[in-house]
Amino acid sequence: MIYYVDAKAFRDGDGSRERPFKRINDAAQAARPGDEVLVAPGLYREYVNPRHAGTQEQPIVYRSAVPRGAHITGAEEVTAWTQYRDDVWTARVSNGVFGGYNPYTTYVCGDWYFAPTVRHTGAVYLNDRMLYEAVTLEECLRGEEDPCSWEPEASAYKWYAEQDGDETVLYVNLHGLDPRRERMEINVRRNVFMPDRNGVDYITVSGFVMSKAATTWAPPAAYQDGLIGPHWSKGWIIEDCEIYNSKCCGISLGKYLDPENDMYFYRKHVKSPTQMERDAVCRGQYHGWLKEKVGSHIVRRCEVHHCEQTGIVGRMGAVFSVIEDCHIHHICNSQQLGGAETAGIKLHAAIDVIARRNHIHHCIMGIWFDWQAQGARITGNLMHDNHPPRGAKPAQGAMFSQDIFIEVGHGPTLIDNNLLLSRQSVCMPSEGIACVHNLMLGAFTLINAGVDSVVNGQREPRYTPYHIRHRTEVAGFMTILHGDDRIYNNIFIQHHEITDPTREPSANNYEVVGTAPFDIFPTYEEWIAHFELDREPDMGALAQYHFGHLPVWVEGNAYFNGATVCKHERRHFVNGTDRAYVELAEEGGRLTLRTNVFSLLDGFGDGIVTSEVLGKAFEPEQRFEHPDGSDLILDVDYLGNHRGASTIPGPFAQAADSVTVW
Repeated sequence: MIYYVDAKAFRDGDGSRERPFKRINDAAQAARPGDEVLVAPGLYREYVNPRHAGTQEQPIVYRSAVPRGAHITGAEEVTAWTQYRDDVWTARVSNGVFGGYNPYTTYVCGDWYFAPTVRHTGAVYLNDRMLYEAVTLEECLRGEEDPCSWEPEASAYKWYAEQDGDETVLYVNLHGLDPRRERMEINVRRNVFMPDRNGVDYITVSGFVMSKAATTWAPPAAYQDGLIGPHWSKGWIIEDCEIYNSKCCGISLGKYLDPENDMYFYRKHVKSPTQMERDAVCRGQYHGWLKEKVGSHIVRRCEVHHCEQTGIVGRMGAVFSVIEDCHIHHICNSQQLGGAETAGIKLHAAIDVIARRNHIHHCIMGIWFDWQAQGARITGNLMHDNHPPRGAKPAQGAMFSQDIFIEVGHGPTLIDNNLLLSRQSVCMPSEGIACVHNLMLGAFTLINAGVDSVVNGQREPRYTPYHIRHRTEVAGFMTILHGDDRIYNNIFIQHHEITDPTREPSANNYEVVGTAPFDIFPTYEEWIAHFELDREPDMGALAQYHFGHLPVWVEGNAYFNGATVCKHERRHFVNGTDRAYVELAEEGGRLTLRTNVFSLLDGFGDGIVTSEVLGKAFEPEQRFEHPDGSDLILDVDYLGNHRGASTIPGPFAQAADSVTVW
């Protein structure tokens, strides 16, 4: 059955073609497995709360009749502005419009939130642009630029809110603009399209614009809401949508509400947030965190932008999902929110998750897979400008930046055929990572660092879980030993300026490109010799090696402009004479990569990388393989072109000076 919705209909109807509903949520209460909700172009100021689940064979489909023609928003327009003083205007809003959730009394706060607790989940928008929240009315009156903002000119446009009885009083500094002649909106609803309960499975959302939600901070051991999300269910498809201006997260594929564990550290203080993350994993097993019940979502061809925590977030609920062909940009650029959960894509427990063919730029980080990135693959992505602009000051609580961050996982995690063009390419306080056929203009960072804490002079290892292969059930816990990495067939170019040559590879802002940081790890032959396999094992004598560095494999890479070479690498190519360049240019709405690096390779190449070459990640004893357990053969490049029996390093099968990459 098809239910029709049209905000411009003469009057509300029964969902038929002749008498459509005026609100999408009315259709969402009626639609059942196999039904379609067809939404006419228009603006829908509402919260859509799907009542019924679909099935794998008969999903419920919500579709904009015209791609990006139907716009669902969590905001309401405010028009009754009066001049307060100089460039500052004020308006009063009845708190009744907010229902039981007032974004202007609700703070952004929680576990792993490091910025001061002074920002609200509410926001004010000038012509679709989120203004900067002032902490005091005096700050709003001054209207000064924020030196931490990535968009400093925009940061001078401020808003401030205070409570007066049953009203929220708003102030805005628009620097000479008259709000009565502009489109002024405020966040009213917490979500735009998200069930209020678990288990609403197999929903497809296609072709909408969705904007402006008063979402809350979404740490890993807490309920994670978003502007849109499946709320701990299975089999959603979110496709061809534009999602923007969420106060915290755009799309949430994340965690359910567990009242006993939710924000435990923030509420009770007495246990560390890391411990409560371990609890969340184990409690999730009890609460149905299984392949058969949760995850397996698809997010494709979406544009997600101008959200202040993440574009896409997910703790545990994103397992077995695919994020592909998305454009994610300008995430956490205001720097008004800060903490350890900010990125274009931030997933915990990205088990068998595939992130492919995405374009991610101008985000505080590109992709951050934290804990349990077992079987995850990051492939064919274009990432650039995922670092602060020169001159921006670090904000209190802000995270450091890079294209890819794999944190405290045991692997196997595959990073292949990517264009990593930011100042830092891969941050890897982890083990069991394979980097294959990438073009890297930035450094590896947090090598042999970023895992353990030192408390009262004592090292406190961070034990994280690993899992039964291609499942969610926990197989064990172990701290990070570092190493167990494979670095094959990449191109490394020292492209960005080295501003501080004294930094070590253990720093999060290390700037020297290349593989020399892996010199500290043993080869496999050096490592295995310690265990004297031809003798009876001596548990005491072997303890130092059970907690020592794991081996690394480095082969077939090419180095330019002084990029450094790992001492273990026997077959590699170094051009120490010519200057390699890379530039990204926009031409006719497409992005073109221009470079001379392939003409400088001088015929260097190596073999095809396969599951057999990559082997098994040490701790989970799981091969580098496809999620279905079949062999990996990396004979397809960034563009989908076939590689021959031998191949050049980097993400392209054929040498070219100019390649369209997006």
